[in-house]
Amino acid sequence: MKTIKTIDLFAGIGGMRIGVELAARSLKLKHKNVFSSEIDKYCCQLYELNFGEKPFGDITKPKNSEIDKIIPNHDLLLAGFPCQPFSQAGLKKGFEDTRGTLFYDILRILKKKKPKAFLLENVSNLKGHDNGRTLKIILENLNKIGYSVPYPEILSSKDFGLPQNRRRIFIVGFLKKLKCEFEWPSTINKKTKVGDILEPKSKVPKKYFISNKLWAGHKRRKKQNKLDGKGFGFGLVNSKSQYTNTISARYYKDGSEILIQQGSGNPRKLMPVEAKRLQGFPKTFKISSISDAQLYKQFGNSVSVNVIREISKNIIKSLQGKKIKNYQFDLGF
Repeated sequence: MKTIKTIDLFAGIGGMRIGVELAARSLKLKHKNVFSSEIDKYCCQLYELNFGEKPFGDITKPKNSEIDKIIPNHDLLLAGFPCQPFSQAGLKKGFEDTRGTLFYDILRILKKKKPKAFLLENVSNLKGHDNGRTLKIILENLNKIGYSVPYPEILSSKDFGLPQNRRRIFIVGFLKKLKCEFEWPSTINKKTKVGDILEPKSKVPKKYFISNKLWAGHKRRKKQNKLDGKGFGFGLVNSKSQYTNTISARYYKDGSEILIQQGSGNPRKLMPVEAKRLQGFPKTFKISSISDAQLYKQFGNSVSVNVIREISKNIIKSLQGKKIKNYQFDLGF
């Protein structure tokens, strides 16, 4: 295999695609993304700006009979799919059990196109969603359509060279007939600190420093939450901190989950370029012409590129037939 071909579903701003491209490059392979799909118009603008292609729209719209016409053959399907509740009839209807969810559309594409492998990403809560029922339905259906699936793994960005405690669940699978071996990547032995992604204070515009009113509100809510036993509130870090909290799509509202300490003054929010670095996007990734609010949403909804890169390396090695230690595949189905 000299070139790995991917499709990028629920593509967002292309974080998974970039991760695979970096992995392929490190293994001296070429990477070609042959199809992408995204419905958010602002994500599509940034995607087109960086990759020179406009993503296909709503992937739920094409009928099964149209999939072959729309989606080219590929080696690896990528999807950071939203998690919706599954049918209460669960585990009785097989493939149809997932109808009405976005996972159903991933499943029908896998069933029709039969790529060699897939990589899916979701919030870590998927593991325990509906007492584990949702994940069980996902894994059983992937197994039924011909894929071997090692048990999903929850990985954190802070273990892969990024100063962010972002825990996400990843699901990898390979066509059974390929008899691939796979191992989840080891953590990167690299100490992180928040200062690595920060701009010099002299380059930070005043608009990113929070107001006295907002700072007073943050402190008041944190104090009340502590009294209520909730334990939630703003997350304050400095340049020497090892990592931040998880940046989320709501960061544009008040920046409470990640505030950067500024001596005795009010803290500030991350700049969009810092949010880009926090997620591991390369310097060459363009973010001009998009508003700060949209950029915060997009990076908050995206994946950490470093984690995707390391998983993708092992996927490619598996497809190349290279032996990887600690092989575990049996789900007991």
